[in-house]
Amino acid sequence: MDGQDSNERRRKLTKTLKPSWVFAIALGSSVGWGAFILPGDWIGESGPLGAMIGLLIGAVIMMVIASSYGVMIKKFPVSGGGFTYAFIAAGKKWAFICGWFLSLGYISIVALNASAFSLLLKFLAPGFMKQFYLYSVAGWDVYLPEVLISSAILIIFALINTTGTSVSGRIQFYFSVLLIAGVILLGAFTFGVAENPLENMKPLFSGNQSIIVSILVILAIAPWAYVGFDNVPQAAEEFDFSPRKATVLIVLSLFTSFLIYAIMIGLTAWTFPKMSEVSGNLWLTGDVVGSALGLGGLIIMAIAIIMGIFTGLNGFYMSASRLLFSMARARALPDMFRTITKKNQIPVWGIWFVAVITLPMPWFGRQALSWIVDMSSTGVSVAYFFTCFAAYKVLAWKAETAGREIAPLKKFLALVGMIASAVFLLLLLIPFSPAALSAPSYILLVIWGVVGGGFYGVIRKRYNSLKQEETEYYVLGKTIESEVENNDASEDFDSKNVSFTN
Repeated sequence: MDGQDSNERRRKLTKTLKPSWVFAIALGSSVGWGAFILPGDWIGESGPLGAMIGLLIGAVIMMVIASSYGVMIKKFPVSGGGFTYAFIAAGKKWAFICGWFLSLGYISIVALNASAFSLLLKFLAPGFMKQFYLYSVAGWDVYLPEVLISSAILIIFALINTTGTSVSGRIQFYFSVLLIAGVILLGAFTFGVAENPLENMKPLFSGNQSIIVSILVILAIAPWAYVGFDNVPQAAEEFDFSPRKATVLIVLSLFTSFLIYAIMIGLTAWTFPKMSEVSGNLWLTGDVVGSALGLGGLIIMAIAIIMGIFTGLNGFYMSASRLLFSMARARALPDMFRTITKKNQIPVWGIWFVAVITLPMPWFGRQALSWIVDMSSTGVSVAYFFTCFAAYKVLAWKAETAGREIAPLKKFLALVGMIASAVFLLLLLIPFSPAALSAPSYILLVIWGVVGGGFYGVIRKRYNSLKQEETEYYVLGKTIESEVENNDASEDFDSKNVSFTN
């Protein structure tokens, strides 16, 4: 804008991300430590086939929701994700609520991935990691090495992300290639050494419940299992390619994520005939691989796990900082979060804020951290809902609706996505559901909501001081009215024709 000072000017991020990097962001953020540590638990709850079917249905539902993400990225290729889409769907207040809970979700997953690296080392080198006992939190023994290592990992990935999106994006791609290669090798080798792999998988479903219940138990965790594909819209402003490709990239990443989960569940079940008799220090899958493939198998598995952890760290550092940047650009957070570096156009304070917030978390122990992650999964479900709601609003059933894309199938999928998102949210909040939050998670959810209400009271006047068209400009880069008139979200907003006063 001519004559605007730096405080009023809308800050933009540089377009540096390639399609393969965006695919890696979605995949690497979706597949983390859980794909390697939890298959034994899932098999115990649902049986191997029950777990696979549950995760497959979950992936399909996530693909339905991803269709709405693709619609919104195409029309509004800006950072913000759920915060931006909640603003379009329901206005400023719901945008803040969605952004508030989503930011905690992203930040806590960064911390959880850092602690997962220490968990892996506990399995590989228990003698070293279980030195210098500090204290116990909720039954989890905290040792000094795990705190120091987790803290070092958090700082290292903060530094990586401050070097530029081109660096973190390229690293994400390389890490994802190693992750996929490791899982394929583990699956092929264990299937090859097993005498009767398909027979070993029996019983295919848990004998303690019906087949439907077995599938639903795993389906209920789908939002958690695949959380991370929604990092893609956070990076949309930095695409160096057409936003139209986003849907294909997200769907492909979800399908690949399912295959990784299925292989890890399969090898845990098909390698030995009496899987339940194989016990270990920390998790069943590690003992299965170690018993079947020896040290070589453990090395491959360790590399795959490390890549899953690193891609999660890198991806959520990126998404959390972009979310904070977008919220600050809308005046929902302090101005420091919309500060970008001159050289690489990186929201540097958002990155370091994530580091500062997560550094104390390893001191609380992994169990307490899991309560925060479980609680924050409600924010992800809320973001899914508002994304589908926004897509439903901007799409049209038929030609009479002016200025909107006529896409009845996508609009129907958006409606289905809204319903699915609401169901996932209810599964978390309703007691006695298969995925109900634990009592500590409920308490933390209430506390975070109260803190958010207090913070909103502080920034409310500033946040609401902007006119609707001003907020649209800062959040979307254009006004919704101009979007309807042009019906072309890829067209850059001509700031010279807009003059706002603060």
